[in-house]
Amino acid sequence: MLYFTSDYMEGAHPNILKRLNETNLVHSVGYGLDEYSESAKEKIRKICQIPDADIFFLIGGTQTNSIVIDSMLESYKGVISADTGHINLHEAGSVEYTGHKIFLLPHDKGKIKADQISSEMEKYINDSNKDHMVMPGLVYISQPTEYGTLYSISELKQLRQVCNKYNLYLFADGARLAYALGSSENTVSLKDLAKLCDVFYIGGTKCGAFYGEAVVFPKHNTVPHFMTIMKQRGALAAKGRILGIQFDTLFSDNLYENLGKHAVSLADKIRASLKSTDYTETIKNTTNQIFILMNKKQAAKLSKYVQMSFWEEHSVDKVVMRLVTSWATTEEDTAELIDVLKK
Repeated sequence: MLYFTSDYMEGAHPNILKRLNETNLVHSVGYGLDEYSESAKEKIRKICQIPDADIFFLIGGTQTNSIVIDSMLESYKGVISADTGHINLHEAGSVEYTGHKIFLLPHDKGKIKADQISSEMEKYINDSNKDHMVMPGLVYISQPTEYGTLYSISELKQLRQVCNKYNLYLFADGARLAYALGSSENTVSLKDLAKLCDVFYIGGTKCGAFYGEAVVFPKHNTVPHFMTIMKQRGALAAKGRILGIQFDTLFSDNLYENLGKHAVSLADKIRASLKSTDYTETIKNTTNQIFILMNKKQAAKLSKYVQMSFWEEHSVDKVVMRLVTSWATTEEDTAELIDVLKK
């Protein structure tokens, strides 16, 4: 069986295992105040060019999204998202559970545009009943999107402008950020995210770590007492150094971006091979997710050899299935997958 289900199916990069083993019996303080976590934070601040940034390490993406959004919004405010956004489809209502409404906008290959946000805000502002309504307070995007597509630097600047106009926060979910940075068509750097977003996070769980996400507030004290909020929500790890060591390693010797490039290069090989098969790539992207249209008989047959994800129904007899490469995908497994697809 070949495994191309997702990018968190393996453990952690060998460099992380090595560092964890080397530091296993070293005594350190808890709650992310240790020397390893501080070193990781400084590396992130340096590469993002944000010396005063507040950085916190959390466990997973759903936890991160719900806590960040809840901490930044007053109780009467909601969040704007693409209807395909992870917070809408795959997080079990965690944002709604905190009491915040999600305003859903139709997506264009996973993305939302500045003019859509402007229309949503004008609709709210001009409604005579707005005092009885939820006020939009934050825009949620992900880089890359759920469809593996990328926001360009131009699109991100437009989102920033509309957020400034309507006094909205801009939050970028970076669960798969390494694979965005590793794409040959990417135009948005970590420095750009730090300049244009009020908050973003650097994904570790899907990008080479055992688990963990690094939340970055480019401006100091954007959310006062965020650490206390983490504690209140059960998100403050006592052995915070486990997270710190992982990110300190990922941001040594350009490892984080290189892991993304590795996965993307193998995804590109799979994409190229589809031209000589009966399969059709649907939403095309340049990151590590591949969406293939096939009939249900093809999907059932292929599933005997390849673990992949069901994505969506396309028609009565056709489905879209997703293949995902990761930092740990091998050249050998990729070649075998291509051979299976061709046969």
